[in-house]
Amino acid sequence: MQAAEPLFAATLMPHRALSHRGLRVVIAIVAILASIPGIVFFALGAWPIVGFMGLDVLAVWWALSASTRDGRRREAVTLWPERLIIIAVSPNGGEVKTEFHPLHVRLIVARDYEERTTKLTLREKDTELEIGSFLNAEEKGSFGRAFGTALRRARQPGSAQTPERHKRH
Repeated sequence: MQAAEPLFAATLMPHRALSHRGLRVVIAIVAILASIPGIVFFALGAWPIVGFMGLDVLAVWWALSASTRDGRRREAVTLWPERLIIIAVSPNGGEVKTEFHPLHVRLIVARDYEERTTKLTLREKDTELEIGSFLNAEEKGSFGRAFGTALRRARQPGSAQTPERHKRH
């Protein structure tokens, strides 16, 4: 039987510093900056250079668009006393649902030499799942502490206590 309110619920999303409007502004600036030397090269008779500068603008647009598309990833982490559900949503909208039992799953926190959290992994028998791979070290550390506390609370008898919610990491 599942409790009405989860003990812990968080939606993890990558940080997006550039909006769609911001992307258009950056590409416009790059195109303008590329056109200045392009005009000079064209006036000097080196017109093939203009095409290569256009390819540079196209490459910047492609890289920033791929980064923006990747920003649509998210992971929903929901913990009840009797089960843990992770729903990973890819940039194209595909979902992968993974379930664990809170009594059997381990949260493994990997740290670097400066004690920053570099990786959060859930392990249960033969199943291993990295969560929040797109988060920075500070966000992984904050989420790892909050989730680890909730996971320990879920293992205690009578764990259907006050729910803890994290909106965004």
